[in-house]
Amino acid sequence: MHGQDFKRALYEVLEDTGKRRVAARTLRQVLVSLILLNIVLAVFETVPVVRTTFGHHLRFLQLGSGFIFLIEYVLRLYVADMHPPLRRYGPFWSRVRYAIQPDAIVDLIGALPLIFVLFLPNQAFTVVVILRLLRFLKLARYSPALRSLISAIAAERKALIGSSMIILGVILLAATLMYLIEHNVQPEKFRSILHGIYWAITTVTTVGYGDVVPVSNLGKMVGSIVMLMGYGLIALPVGIIASAFAREIHSRDFVVTWSMVARVPLFEDLKATEIAEVAKLLQAQSVRKGGTIAAVGDVADRMYFISNGEVEIKLQHDTIYLGEGNFFGELALINQTKRTANVLAYRDCQLLVLEADALQQLMDRDETLAKKIMAEARERVAAGKKVLGEIAEEELQQAGVYASAEDAREEPELSFKDGLTPEKDPAK
Repeated sequence: MHGQDFKRALYEVLEDTGKRRVAARTLRQVLVSLILLNIVLAVFETVPVVRTTFGHHLRFLQLGSGFIFLIEYVLRLYVADMHPPLRRYGPFWSRVRYAIQPDAIVDLIGALPLIFVLFLPNQAFTVVVILRLLRFLKLARYSPALRSLISAIAAERKALIGSSMIILGVILLAATLMYLIEHNVQPEKFRSILHGIYWAITTVTTVGYGDVVPVSNLGKMVGSIVMLMGYGLIALPVGIIASAFAREIHSRDFVVTWSMVARVPLFEDLKATEIAEVAKLLQAQSVRKGGTIAAVGDVADRMYFISNGEVEIKLQHDTIYLGEGNFFGELALINQTKRTANVLAYRDCQLLVLEADALQQLMDRDETLAKKIMAEARERVAAGKKVLGEIAEEELQQAGVYASAEDAREEPELSFKDGLTPEKDPAK
């Protein structure tokens, strides 16, 4: 393998792009497990008995994990110039720009404990523990939900700052009032406004430790009002984050769905609004591991997008696997022949299904859309795209499989329903 080919393969595995899905998924699972193990060990290492008994073993695991995270950081920096947004900056500046990105900084933090352990073994115990616990942040790279939550907080930062200012204002006002009311009654508890702030925080957050409480009637009345206000004040940022998180998840799901539809050759020439119309027709379907998605002999009248999981397509002479983000059954929308392959859920799957009848109804309503889809269908047949069963060439290439000359055949003639015959083709 040439140097550039090795670098490309390394980039695809580290960034989970391209055809090396199995290797990328394995690496991701190993790193996530190692991160969780380090967090657990960092917590237990603070127990004196555990540190004394297993200190040598823990140090060995710490050094090994540190080397792995350091190698990961260096390799990610090595392939940084292959990221599409960074390529134009050249080998040096692309790596510099990558190094200052949040993900890269978190990766560097994950490798720093190794440096502290090697050069400051005795004096840096507290720093090492903190940095090892910060490796938890690396999980954001592998958790779309966590990244969505961070994005939601960043998007609503102005609203969150505003609500925080309101909460701080109420705390300061309540602390000042309680100091003025209770200072003479219990000077040891409310010695200053700062002591009143402590009471106000525990009251507004509805914690109420009970170590500092008002004893005067006026103080109790003010305290009751602050308690009631606390419920609404704490619910304010929670509501902002919850709504922003739900919106972020919805937007991400729409973008993922839209991009999956846009990758299908039959729809790739459509406008964004037309792709969105097709995406609205998708129906969700869940299939447990080992479940049958399509069987030989069934009418091939729908195509599938894999939003999560992996499917197994058993052809006559081969078995192929398609994972998250891939699609299959595109020819079912235009040919509607019999299935020639069994399709099973290799792992638990979340699928998006596009039925041929639903697409045809949309084409009946939109003549322009119908013309584009039909024109693309005719071009694909005329171009003689190779197929194995009802699996098209593009779908095979997703799994790194190419139809051989003896097994492949040309796509069959187009067949249409409900009056969409070649003679009545809207494109003519």
